[in-house]
Amino acid sequence: MAASKKAVLGPLVGAVDQGTSSTRFLVFNSKTAELLSHHQVEIKQEFPREGWVEQDPKEILHSVYECIEKTCEKLGQLNIDISNIKAIGVSNQRETTVVWDKITGEPLYNAVVWLDLRTQSTVESLSKRIPGNNNFVKSKTGLPLSTYFSAVKLRWLLDNVRKVQKAVEEKRALFGTIDSWLIWSLTGGVNGGVHCTDVTNASRTMLFNIHSLEWDKQLCEFFGIPMEILPNVRSSSEIYGLMKAGALEGVPISGCLGDQSAALVGQMCFQIGQAKNTYGTGCFLLCNTGHKCVFSDHGLLTTVAYKLGRDKPVYYALEGSVAIAGAVIRWLRDNLGIIKTSEEIEKLAKEVGTSYGCYFVPAFSGLYAPYWEPSARGIICGLTQFTNKCHIAFAALEAVCFQTREILDAMNRDCGIPLSHLQVDGGMTSNKILMQLQADILYIPVVKPSMPETTALGAAMAAGAAEGVGVWSLEPEDLSAVTMERFEPQINAEESEIRYSTWKKAVMKSMGWVTTQSPESGIP
Repeated sequence: MAASKKAVLGPLVGAVDQGTSSTRFLVFNSKTAELLSHHQVEIKQEFPREGWVEQDPKEILHSVYECIEKTCEKLGQLNIDISNIKAIGVSNQRETTVVWDKITGEPLYNAVVWLDLRTQSTVESLSKRIPGNNNFVKSKTGLPLSTYFSAVKLRWLLDNVRKVQKAVEEKRALFGTIDSWLIWSLTGGVNGGVHCTDVTNASRTMLFNIHSLEWDKQLCEFFGIPMEILPNVRSSSEIYGLMKAGALEGVPISGCLGDQSAALVGQMCFQIGQAKNTYGTGCFLLCNTGHKCVFSDHGLLTTVAYKLGRDKPVYYALEGSVAIAGAVIRWLRDNLGIIKTSEEIEKLAKEVGTSYGCYFVPAFSGLYAPYWEPSARGIICGLTQFTNKCHIAFAALEAVCFQTREILDAMNRDCGIPLSHLQVDGGMTSNKILMQLQADILYIPVVKPSMPETTALGAAMAAGAAEGVGVWSLEPEDLSAVTMERFEPQINAEESEIRYSTWKKAVMKSMGWVTTQSPESGIP
């Protein structure tokens, strides 16, 4: 029986999904896109000072190995032969910055996470050096100057961490986003590890020219970054190297996409104008704009969507980025203690069915799209003696939906063609109240695939389709049909508009909170 079962499955593809709050390894059937098994480990976030967010790169790497081993054990229990795993894709939290020593393989500082705000004064001093009539940073990278992107984090590490400075002077330092750190480590590390990244992750560093698809000398000089520490830029789908350890030793790593690009691929948004919204730690709406860069007039980013092969064309996307979505639920759990598990939020919200005039703007890291307002901070307003924790829980879910509406409105204005429905994915989409609220606040249907792990699926598709692997076809006629769940708007449009305009009033009140940044002190 077991033998015939193994024969039926055909080639499998694994995906590492290294997110801000957790690491997962998932295994898919390349012919049906069915998820066969997975394992997940939560990752610790460290907040050494106000506004600082760090993670331990070694803990991240260890979590990847643990997820791979545990998933392989689970496949064994299902009588599935792991030798059927023909390729591995990597998808990762973007922008998060790691600098490590290529001689010892040790990180030289914690990973500085995308949400981290310590670089605000770095951003302020750099922005004074950009001519008003020639924002070459934005025109080359598609990005606004912000604490969000890697270049300023790297600049901070070079300015403040002696170990990093010394390693750069002695030509021992390597820089990378999480994908680079993982691929270098998994392909051998100090013993011949491959130092590379893909175009999607490179496009989030602020050092990458999204038109020529290479590191930009002028940008590196502007930020003061030595080009020799940067990884080689490759397409999102090609063999980078082989796994050098663990249960899957010898399997090629052949897909690499920043998590939001991976979700766009996993949702099969291959046509111009197709869009998806992912609800993770933050919220990210991406719309495929095809082979041309579309620049936004409404606070969206221009970014690389994917390039699925060395000789394949590059696709671009417009992106609306919201810093805090699922993170607000984690905050209610870990900081306020009003829930014990993230799932409980749905129960609390259900008890009241309304926020009763309470609004929660979770601007913990300032406001991202469409405002790009670093001075904002989180506020809860409209409180009365009647307000209780259930109303605050409901307001937190509404906040995710209102923030999505703001970036959707910006997207519709930039594209000129309003989206008729919203394709969604990510961990929070299992919350039915959230999905219904989202449909009500957008006033369009919300459509969710029954298999929510689209980020991992996208990385697996890129890996399985790579030249030299060829077990996953991306031809439209071969892509398996996905079963969807639909949420239709259930309130009247007028009520939806009133709530949305009150939200905008609350957002205005969250701005201009931090006037001057406290001086950043160096670290030994």
